[in-house]
Amino acid sequence: MKLQMKKTMREKEIPEYKVKLVSDIAQKIKNAKTVLIASTKNLPSSQFHEIKKNLRGKAEISVAKKSIVIRAIEKSGKAALQPLKETIGADVALFFSDMDPFSLSGLLTDSQSAAKAKAGDIAPEDIHVEPQPTDLVPGPAISELAGVGLKVAVEGGKLAIKQPHTIAKAGDVIKENVASVMAKLGITPMKVGFEPIAAYDADADKVYVGIKIDKKAALDELRDSIKKALGFAINMKIVIKETLSYFLAKAAMEEKAMESLTHKHHSHQEASA
Repeated sequence: MKLQMKKTMREKEIPEYKVKLVSDIAQKIKNAKTVLIASTKNLPSSQFHEIKKNLRGKAEISVAKKSIVIRAIEKSGKAALQPLKETIGADVALFFSDMDPFSLSGLLTDSQSAAKAKAGDIAPEDIHVEPQPTDLVPGPAISELAGVGLKVAVEGGKLAIKQPHTIAKAGDVIKENVASVMAKLGITPMKVGFEPIAAYDADADKVYVGIKIDKKAALDELRDSIKKALGFAINMKIVIKETLSYFLAKAAMEEKAMESLTHKHHSHQEASA
């Protein structure tokens, strides 16, 4: 009896607007084909509203505290969606859309913009500096560039980078001096925007985690796979449209080689006669 009274008192303490917010989000979860959770960490409000405007008609965005989102997921009653609760952090937004999860994730990734690196950021990829002229004048900048391993020389009164060098590797914590050099050279390796974390697909009734789509990396991987597949098909002597030109060219070269050998053989016989 006492436990029931305490539970009732706690429920009464929840403000009405929170109860309504939980119900509204739960209803959106029930109606949406895709429910995607994305991080809003370090996302400026100006960019938040710009992206929201660009997604109008494609996805609806809701922002609420972690506790509200978890209650809404529980209230939705969808058992397959419950694992989403484990992916919710302090700074998240919910996206409701009729797009499939991967298309929506790709759209969010495309909406990200380049930003300068700060000390303590994690390098998203190898940051490579190629030989190039700069607008930096000789002075303290010489030692600053040299401090991150760059070889420089003075050309036309400005500093020029003479040799390629990787100043940060993927996964490295970016140091203050490296961040400073990047800023001076106009290198913007970071991405600012919604960071897709996980999504629920109502059609498949399944949650996908680690849903961030890197289109460039995917295309590079696809091109590499195509090259490997072509090489495999050639080695296995599989005749298809893509390998036919190679086999014809090889046959033509072998024909010329045979003609050359035959010609030499006949010439040798005539000389012997």
